[in-house]
Amino acid sequence: MRKVELRMNEERKYKVIKKLVETNGNKKRAAIELDVTVRQINRMIAGYKAWGKEFFVHGNRGRQPQHALSPELKQKIIDLYTSKYWDCNYRFFTELLAKHENINVSESVVRKLLIDEYLISPKCQRKTKRRIKRELEQKKESTTSKREIESIQANIVAIQDAHPSQPRSTYFGEELQMDACEHLWFGNSKTSLHASIDDSTNQVVGAYFDHAETLFGYYKVTEQFLTKYGIPYMIKTDRRTVFEYKKKNSPSDEDDTFTQYSYACSQLGIAIETSSTPEFKPRIERLFQTLQARLPIELRLAGITTIEEANAFLPKFLEEFNKQFALCINDTKSVFDNQVDSKTINLTLSILSQRTVDSGHSIKYHNKLYRTIDNNGNNIFYAKGTKCMVIKTLNGDLYASIDKDIYVLEEIPIRNEKSPNFDNLVEIKPIKRKIPNMYHPWRRKSFETFVAKQSHRIEQEMQKEAS
Repeated sequence: MRKVELRMNEERKYKVIKKLVETNGNKKRAAIELDVTVRQINRMIAGYKAWGKEFFVHGNRGRQPQHALSPELKQKIIDLYTSKYWDCNYRFFTELLAKHENINVSESVVRKLLIDEYLISPKCQRKTKRRIKRELEQKKESTTSKREIESIQANIVAIQDAHPSQPRSTYFGEELQMDACEHLWFGNSKTSLHASIDDSTNQVVGAYFDHAETLFGYYKVTEQFLTKYGIPYMIKTDRRTVFEYKKKNSPSDEDDTFTQYSYACSQLGIAIETSSTPEFKPRIERLFQTLQARLPIELRLAGITTIEEANAFLPKFLEEFNKQFALCINDTKSVFDNQVDSKTINLTLSILSQRTVDSGHSIKYHNKLYRTIDNNGNNIFYAKGTKCMVIKTLNGDLYASIDKDIYVLEEIPIRNEKSPNFDNLVEIKPIKRKIPNMYHPWRRKSFETFVAKQSHRIEQEMQKEAS
């Protein structure tokens, strides 16, 4: 006769029924003790007399559940996570399994399967980390194998703190949070992802990759939400860019990212607030955590290795990302102003630089010499020492503001392509240049006044923080 092993509740039923049969006891008392009906007691008595102890073994013991994963599929999921999707959190990994591997399982199944193998999610909660860490430490103490101890030690993870919560804004476009994050997004070198998110709906309204955190990167993000949504009420951003991009003792205002960007915002009527603490803009900080867990994997799976390819990939990715994570946009609760035309955006998002006319009646900009050309294509000369402001628009066009006039800047070549003495040249009439009408951001005096006020305000804020 084979040995039968019963579980605790099965063993209790067996002892009660056995005693009842052997002593011819009271069935109602046994029914109360086991919390069953008398009819069930009669069924157990009949089963005990026919099969003995074996009757109390549950009928599903040892059977594979109908919906259980096969050992082969479980191992395949584990192998895919460790070899291909090692940097995913559990939810994203579940989505990628369905999307790329045609494996449809629930997130809870994936979580239990991976945690049983001590494969911890990058976004695992602190209480889960503490529990697993205790289990690993107990397992580490009970083993003597050096290889197993090293494997267990590698799975013990540190506990990380989260950003504090704060209420959302009421309206879409009431507050945008903007920042840049340097990370190994793709390839072998780090790049900076500039992004902006709406505080009310969690809509990512713009994103752009650049080699570093740059004014051009912020301008491209701004161009995206101005074109698609319009002018927001307020932007919160990081004040540390003032110290990172304002070179020490540099006379050039174009190096001051914050002043340049805040001046463009003032021309559009956008309020801008800054702070050097991450709690000031938690939505964008949390967004970068989520993107770091998802975007590099998507870029890697798409085979993207260059900034150009990454920026071309972003619009489709953000569309899917917003559908999944952002709240629905209620047009009646939008405070975005009317969308701005591309010409206004191009002129407003400009880099403004102070320059002086040299002895050759030319202007030096980025190690190249330029001459000023008027509407009719004629070269206009100014005396040495004349102050001017060079305007580089978003699409790269160059203009100069001198006094109350605007001119096109034309590069002076180092050597003429053709000789007027040896080449048969047809007399070429000056080409008329299309110069935009005077635009408010291009007034030199206005920009100089803004820079002075901005510098004074920043000095006061720094003194307050120091005190």
